[in-house]
Amino acid sequence: MCRRLSAARRDPLSGLWTRAPFERRASRLLARRHAAVVLVDLDGFKALNDTFGHAAGDEAIRATAASLNDALAEKRGAVAARLGGDEFAAVVPLEEPFTLPWLLNGLHGAFTAPFTYRGRTIRVGASIGACLTAELPSRSLPLALRRADEAMYTAKRDGGGWRVADGPDLTHSSRAGRRAGRPGTAGRGAA
Repeated sequence: MCRRLSAARRDPLSGLWTRAPFERRASRLLARRHAAVVLVDLDGFKALNDTFGHAAGDEAIRATAASLNDALAEKRGAVAARLGGDEFAAVVPLEEPFTLPWLLNGLHGAFTAPFTYRGRTIRVGASIGACLTAELPSRSLPLALRRADEAMYTAKRDGGGWRVADGPDLTHSSRAGRRAGRPGTAGRGAA
């Protein structure tokens, strides 16, 4: 029974937390200290699946999860998850906010490193958005995720890489905690 409960909390493909346990752990972390909230969306993932098949996409998910785990291994208290599809999240305690660019550069380099699948070298891009909770009016996980989501989509719109949300103001409308116009949201919003 305990093994099944634990398995239900972990994504079977990536081994990372699923959304609900991630949100519980991340909220507890943010209640105690400021952190960086990071969202990652793989670029070209659908094309990868369409070109090489879903097994190649699965390998990209596993490689991304391994890179995320490696990058956060020395970040005591960090928590990471696969939110679904090709989207990942992490909450990372930062002693010094000025270290965030180094973290994001390292993550982006790891996520975009080529991997081998059935003898072929495959590259996947990544768009990363981050938010420093110290710059928000409260250490609210939903607010931080919205800001990181907005920054991630700015990076995606600009061709990939990473962006950090500036300040507490949202510049894109949001529905149900997700940027309007994004798949899974009702209606269309500002891009």
